[in-house]
Amino acid sequence: MKKFTTKRFVSLVLAISACVYISACSSDNSANNDTSSSSVSISEQNKTIEVSTLNGNSEPSTVKVPYDAKRIAVLDFPSLDILDNLNVGDRVVGMPKTSIEYLEDYVGKTENIGTIKEADLEAIMALEPDVIFIGGRLASSYDALSEIAPVVYLSIDREAGVVESIKNNARTIASIFGKEAEVDELMKPFDDRIEKLAKFADQKNAIIGMCTSGSFNIIGNDGRCSIITNEINFKNIAPEEDTSTHGNETSFELLVELNPEYIFILDRDMAIATDGAKLAKEIMDNDLVKKTDAYKNNNIVYLENPNIWYTAEGGITALSYMLSDLENALLK
Repeated sequence: MKKFTTKRFVSLVLAISACVYISACSSDNSANNDTSSSSVSISEQNKTIEVSTLNGNSEPSTVKVPYDAKRIAVLDFPSLDILDNLNVGDRVVGMPKTSIEYLEDYVGKTENIGTIKEADLEAIMALEPDVIFIGGRLASSYDALSEIAPVVYLSIDREAGVVESIKNNARTIASIFGKEAEVDELMKPFDDRIEKLAKFADQKNAIIGMCTSGSFNIIGNDGRCSIITNEINFKNIAPEEDTSTHGNETSFELLVELNPEYIFILDRDMAIATDGAKLAKEIMDNDLVKKTDAYKNNNIVYLENPNIWYTAEGGITALSYMLSDLENALLK
């Protein structure tokens, strides 16, 4: 993140606030005439749309954004993925660098505005975006970013499921551009693919694991990769459901005790290209793992696109890659 003084930041925020105040005063009368009570509503007077999103505390909220926004800052790869599928990616003016191949073309066409964990506020201000998209990693920056432009914060609802969350988030984003009708068509091809995988998974159990910093963490149905158990329907035999962002560190002795039929592995260090990290296949290559039925039956699945699972879960194209990883491993 670029360094800039508190004095300079405050000056910039005050300047923007003054402009917003003047604009708001000129449009108060027309805004007050908007009597729509729907969660997604367009004001014909000032060309804004109210959408359901999350606030800085990750609580349900609503925010007004410019309808048919022309200048978009994105600090969330699932949102960029959806914008790309809706064919409005040419409006993106700023984003983080990425190693996700299908999004890399945007890097050379946009300004670098930080990372998915740390926003460059000064760079974002300079771009004068109409709207900013973020994910959970930047929830703590929500208020600061909201001083620059309306913030749309979207995430995966584990109870609703990954697929349903993608549909809902895509509809939210699409509504800003009047493209809601396109979402169902974009999501339709996944139904048959998920059904085939679920048929395969019927009555089978599994452990979802993440290898990170040399350790093996177990993930419950409320964590990453939950599509494998919540929608593909492998029975998750993890001993606890309350898992953190990176799962709960466990022992290989417990893995032997649980003795899963399948083990799915997300290699976090590969996903974020950690220099010198011990890769998942090295971590899992030990005598205890070899005692499990999953190992004996060649049912340890290393997710082929860990960077997508780890940083883009929630995107439409990302979902296709994720399902392909499972299809390639299971539907041979």
